[in-house]
Amino acid sequence: MGYLALLRAPHVTRLLLGTLLGRLPAGMTALVIALALRGAGVPYSRIGLATAAYAIAAAIGGPVLGRIVDRTGQPRVLLATAVVAGGGYALLALAPGSPVGAPLGAAIAGLAMPPLEPCLRSLWPDVVEEEQLDTAYAFDSASQQILYVAGPLAVAGIAGLFSPVAALWVAAGLGLVGALIVATAAPARAWRAPAREHGAGLLGPLRSPGLVLLLIGLAGAGWAVGAQNVLFIAYAERHSGGLPGGGGTLLALAALAGLLGALVYGMVGWRQSTATRTWVMALAMAASYLPLVTLPGPYPMAALAFLSGIVLAPLLAAAFVLIAELAPTGTVTEAFAWLVTLFATGNSLGYAVSGHLAEGSLRSVALCAAGGIALGGLVLFGARRWFHSAPVAPQAQPVPVG
Repeated sequence: MGYLALLRAPHVTRLLLGTLLGRLPAGMTALVIALALRGAGVPYSRIGLATAAYAIAAAIGGPVLGRIVDRTGQPRVLLATAVVAGGGYALLALAPGSPVGAPLGAAIAGLAMPPLEPCLRSLWPDVVEEEQLDTAYAFDSASQQILYVAGPLAVAGIAGLFSPVAALWVAAGLGLVGALIVATAAPARAWRAPAREHGAGLLGPLRSPGLVLLLIGLAGAGWAVGAQNVLFIAYAERHSGGLPGGGGTLLALAALAGLLGALVYGMVGWRQSTATRTWVMALAMAASYLPLVTLPGPYPMAALAFLSGIVLAPLLAAAFVLIAELAPTGTVTEAFAWLVTLFATGNSLGYAVSGHLAEGSLRSVALCAAGGIALGGLVLFGARRWFHSAPVAPQAQPVPVG
């Protein structure tokens, strides 16, 4: 099934649009916090504290909110978190120079970030036909690439026309609008997780060894992306004037390649199993990162940046399907939330380690990026025997969404 057929299916366009709008603040927050606090005269040390508070709180809040969604449904959680996160952004906007208010506001915004991504991925099996699932997850992954470009651009535009504080208010509003669009859609109102599998316990989806190994492997992809960001920024600084747009151009090219890669992935009728596609894509991503080690001139580097981005979104699209297969019954939303958390954690660690390495050799940063996803791909390859579907518990009759 093609993308036009997917978009013509009931509710699909609304759910995608709402998720993108509601997730846009996540692509804006790191930059807008830095700009707003710097505009208030805050030193970089405190800016780092506020940014870290947001990231850590989001990593903790995601799986917790996912578990609540699995137990109570989507609308109330989405709307409540959008309001609370909006309050966090408001606190940031009202007190960007406060040594307490700013990190507290950032932490609230991160902790209550509406779990729109995991909610959407939980909805796909109820919204599209089974033969459309690969296409839906691929389009979902492709659309998420827009956030990496649109978020910083939105901040730059709003800050330039008005102020960074205005961008904080816009982020709060977008989160609420996106959550409203999704939460009031018929599939979200009707969706109920199946009865939680007996023995799921405190670990929830993490009691599945295959899922845990999958998440660890995907954290390697997050590490690679974090290290790649440092590489592109540091490379642009050392080749000042050699490439229009500098590091932003390299990052945008990688994101564009991911978008195109996911779209192509969703158009292919794959014969390999989802598990095989996942580890093959991870190793292919490692191979696409390796040429960055050569650190060529600016324009060849732009081509390598594009090449390095092609496989990330297809890898995530395959992983979405595999996560849904591996998650124990009644824990799928939390399982998707753990992916967001582990990927973000790997991203932060890759960013931190490569940031230290960048003071010396950029080649070591490139090796750090390639090594992260290579290790992740080897974990996925070694764990492939664990990638079998979780047992399905008896389910209640589905609730009509028409």
